Amino acid sequence: MNIEARENTYHYGVMRRAIELIDDGGGDLTLEQLAARMDMSPAHFQRLFSAWVGVSPKRYQQYLRLGHAKALLRDRFTTLQASHAVGLSGSGRLHDLFLRWEAMSPGEYARKGDGLRIFWGWFDSPFGLALVMGTQKGICGLAFAAETGAEPAMADMRARWPQAEFVEDPAALRPLAEAAFAQKGETALHMIGAPLQIKVWEALLRVPSGHVTTYSELAQAIGSPRAVRAVGTAVGRNPVSWLIPCHRALRKSGALGGYHWGLPVKRAMLAYEAARDEESPAQEVRAAG
Repeated sequence: MNIEARENTYHYGVMRRAIELIDDGGGDLTLEQLAARMDMSPAHFQRLFSAWVGVSPKRYQQYLRLGHAKALLRDRFTTLQASHAVGLSGSGRLHDLFLRWEAMSPGEYARKGDGLRIFWGWFDSPFGLALVMGTQKGICGLAFAAETGAEPAMADMRARWPQAEFVEDPAALRPLAEAAFAQKGETALHMIGAPLQIKVWEALLRVPSGHVTTYSELAQAIGSPRAVRAVGTAVGRNPVSWLIPCHRALRKSGALGGYHWGLPVKRAMLAYEAARDEESPAQEVRAAG
């Protein structure tokens, strides 16, 4: 692991610890109190947070508090335009990252990966160690192992396409992975899922960075307003976390709901995006099927 990779892993660990301390302190810790409990000076904690998100936000603790999700739901809720069709391809933007995606046909999906070669590799990310998987068409899997551990994350992803051939080849994936985590350049997604799942994942791609939506809004957006539970399951089964932003889906109450790779990762992602977007406004995701 190179120096930059070690720093990214360290930064996530610091934010993970800060979240725990803020929760334990009831969310009212001052910056000075938080830094002291982490055995850091306030200035050093500020520098670490700024290095993590790439900007210098003014309200550090606000982004990390448990109540931050409710504030996002109040102030940055996204209403999604209904789309009843399943698109098999599309494009969009995430900050300075251009996304292209192609969905596998239902018939191909039913074969559970038979005849499919999936490359995989481990990479560092702003949210700790990440497992990236991809086909010749793009990234098909992105898992975060900071909370679950590397072996369970790998087993989880391989079980999704049990008949596929898995080949370790991080070099083949590095350009796509680095663009994804830097949010610059271009990367491609290969969505492998059932038709309902594809519809939900495409709806998630229409939620701008720094904003959130609800499971019920997603159900409305795909033309199945009563299928909230099925939508929640599809969100949870999203194989390409972060790029297909399932972390932006909340309950109506503002509660976080679940997150497949651990709620601390979800909270860190929401904090990361909110800090970047509020201090350095960027282009919203604009998806076109």
